[in-house]
Parts: sequence; structure tokens; C-alpha cells
Amino acid sequence: MKSTYWTTGMLAMGLFFGCSTDSLNKINPNQFITSTYYKTADELLKGVNSVYAVWQSANLTGREWFFLNDLRSDDVATGGGQLEAARSQILIGAQTPANAVAFSVWNGLYRVVHRANVVIDNGATVPDNPTLTKRVVAEAKFLRAMAYFDLLTNWGAVPLYTDYVTEVDGTKPKATVDEIYSLLTTDLSAAQADLPASATGADLGRATKGAAQALLARVYMQKGDYANAKTQLQQIISSGLYKLTDEYNDNFVEETEFNTESIFEIGFSLIGGFNWDADGNDNGANENMTRSQEYSPIGWRNLIPSESLLAEYEHTAKGDAKTDPRLGYNFYFIGDTYNLGKNTLMDAQVQGNTSVFNGTAQKISWRKYTAMYKNNETFYTSGINMRLIRYAEVLLMMAEAENETGNSANAIALLNQIRARKSVAMPAYPTVKYPVSNKDEVFQAIVHEKRVEQAGEQIRNRDILRWRAQSKLKTEPISYFVKNKQELLPIPQQELDNNSKLSQKDQNPGY
Repeated sequence: MKSTYWTTGMLAMGLFFGCSTDSLNKINPNQFITSTYYKTADELLKGVNSVYAVWQSANLTGREWFFLNDLRSDDVATGGGQLEAARSQILIGAQTPANAVAFSVWNGLYRVVHRANVVIDNGATVPDNPTLTKRVVAEAKFLRAMAYFDLLTNWGAVPLYTDYVTEVDGTKPKATVDEIYSLLTTDLSAAQADLPASATGADLGRATKGAAQALLARVYMQKGDYANAKTQLQQIISSGLYKLTDEYNDNFVEETEFNTESIFEIGFSLIGGFNWDADGNDNGANENMTRSQEYSPIGWRNLIPSESLLAEYEHTAKGDAKTDPRLGYNFYFIGDTYNLGKNTLMDAQVQGNTSVFNGTAQKISWRKYTAMYKNNETFYTSGINMRLIRYAEVLLMMAEAENETGNSANAIALLNQIRARKSVAMPAYPTVKYPVSNKDEVFQAIVHEKRVEQAGEQIRNRDILRWRAQSKLKTEPISYFVKNKQELLPIPQQELDNNSKLSQKDQNPGY
């Protein structure tokens, strides 16, 4: 079932700012302002809907967010000369403080923070329907935490806003990384008490207790706090609310959204068209998303899977016992069928670069999140939901946490649970390549399993960041990596110019 509440995000940004005072001191009686709105739980609900709408916008999961996170990983390569310059810069580590893609995501994340703060601040004064009011405030805290987790893992120390800004000089200086982590743990712990265990009907797509627990586990994992991560993950596993789908691909197509594996996803649908000119503040007008168009082999094919990612999959041609079915679920090869089996993908249809796979140069493209499985459209912005957190990730995080806290046998069992998915059915660990006889070997199996299971899901970049910080990587996976620079993106120059509490000395190292 498609969730339709996103469109209520059309509340204008003017709703969240007090009217500026001019010489006439006039207020438009037809315009909502914070001093006259948010008097009821229903109005507060519309406010949090507008926060979801920003997460759905072109700045974030509608387009730029998945680009930024994929480009900072080693999962992707350029599809060819069609890749825009700002994206290419991030892919090769040549980004500058003026990079438009990074600035777009930065703006989107702070829009989330601002709108969430409006809901959180006003929630304390809404008198009716306390149950709904508590839930809505908890959703806002979860959505704000998602934004700050992204800001933290991409930019490090950033300005921290816990109240909504009502005046131009209300900007903030950089907070410390520890202060941001503190807000994340506080917000997500508090949200769990007031979020429902599950959502149904029109509430599908809203944050749940499991989503807050999973995001808090990510936070603890990023800090290297495996004991606390285990506590959160075990609560999710013990709840019995989630399980792996038999079909791996059910997690990336439109017909099986909000399934048993889904913990949190952003809803999209084929309503209207995509506003390519929007600066991201489209207020819920964009109901479809661009991933299919951007990555599809018969679309723009701006990014393709990297050769290192392709080589990660077990394959009989390399002497493995079985070719991993997730190779075919995640990528299109020339000769594959699409459009419900009616068409065969031909080399002449696919523009751009080739990849060397098993010694042969060929054009390989992303299949995950592309709509080609059911159509033959060369220009298609889809209604496929973005699954931001799924149960497979919970099991993989738990495997790593178990291994790090001295329970390698439990970790291996969790990895094998992932591999035993009916549509995957890979041989259990240990294997010849992954013997898992000690903690380090189990860790290498976890790295492998996470990469092949969650390819192109905006997870790998954060994994690399924390494993590098914890000195766990045997080799550096990012070819352009420069220590004390490439760990973080540069603070956008426009932010440094416009924020009176920041100056050039606040720029991240190396920029």
C-alpha cells in the first residue's frame, strides 16, 4: 500500500518563520505563521509531514542524497562522460567547498533539522490528544537524528540547532562531535518510548520504535560502542516483528514495499512528475524519485558498479562453490531480459564505460532500484520506495557487534542466516575463501557479506569511515584517499559566508 501523507508537506516554509516586521507591520491573514499555528495535534501532525517531505525531496532521497553517499564509497564508478562535473569531483576526491551536490544535501539536511525543531518546540504547548502529540514529536526527533547522523558522518563537527531559528543572526557555531553524538543518543532513546512498534494503513512509512532502535545502533556502531549497539539490535531481533524476505529483490521493487524486512523507508509514487529545477524545497511536490533514471542501463547510466564491487561476489569462474545470486539481483549484464521478460538488453542500448569482470570487458549496470524489470522506458523517474533501514542490516550489524565483543560463533550464525535466504542460498561459512577460524577472519567475512548484501544502499561509505578510524582495514579501499582530508567533506563555502558564527578557520582539514 502506498502512503499518501507526504503531499501534506506543501506547507510553505513561511509557516515556520515568524513574519518579518516591515514599516507597515502588516501580517497576511491568509498566511500561516508559527505564532498562530500548531495549536492542535492535527496541526502538529501536518508539521511533521513536512519534515518527511524534505527527506523525500530532490536534495535528499529523491536525488542528491543517494548520489553523495554512493560517490563517497568504493561501490561505484563513472558511467562515462555523461556524469556531471560536481558528481565526478566527489567520485575522485576533488570536491571543493563550492561543490553543488554536497551543498544541496547540506541544505536538505538542515531543512529537516529546522522543520523538526519547529514541531519539537511547539509540541510542548499543544494541549489536545497527548498520545498523538507525543508520537509526532518522537517522529520529529527521529527525523532530526537521521539528518544529524548524515551531517556528522559526512562533515564531522557542524552547527547544532536544537531550537528553530526565527531571525537571521540566530545561526550557530560548530558543535563538537561529542555534542552531536550526545543529541543523537538522547533523541533516539527518547523517541523509542513514544513511537509505535509498527505502522499500518496510511501511517506506513512513519518512524517506528524499531527504526529508532536501528538508527541508534548505527550511531553506537559509528562510535565503536559495540556493547550498546548490541542492546539496541537485540531488542529489534527479539521483537519478532521483522524477518528476511524469501526473495532478496522484494526489497528494491515497487510491488513489495513495506514488507517484513523493512524497518524504515521513504515513500515514493508515480504522482505528477519530478521537478528537476527545484532547489530541494519542493514541499512534497516530488512524489517520484530519480534513482532508476540516473543509474539504469537504458537511462542515463551516470554511475555503474565499480570493478572492486563486482569482484567481491563469489563466482564459480573464480573457483567458488557457487555464483552468488545477488550478483544478478543487483546488476544488469548484456543479454539479461527486462520489461517482464519481453526485452533483451543489447550492448547498443547501453551508453558509456565498460567494466572488466572475470577477465572480460563488458557493460555492466545497476539493477537495484531500477524500474526496468517492468518497463522499457529510457526516461523514467520511478515510484520505488527507498529502503533506508532493513532487517538484513540489523543482522549484519549484530554479527559485527557480537564478533567485537567476543562472540564469534554467534556472529557466524548471523552471517549464515543472511546467506540462507531462500533466493540466495549461498554455502554457509566457513568457506575456502572465508575460513572464519578467528576474530579477524570473521571480521573479513562480515566486510564481504555487508558489501555484497547492501551494495549501493548508502551504507558502505560509513562503514569505510568507521573501519578506517578503528584501524581495521587491511588495505585502503578509496584510491584517492588522503589522510586528514578525505575523511570529511568540506563545509560548503556558502555556509561559511552566510553564517556569522563561522569563518574560514572552521573549514575542515585539507580544504
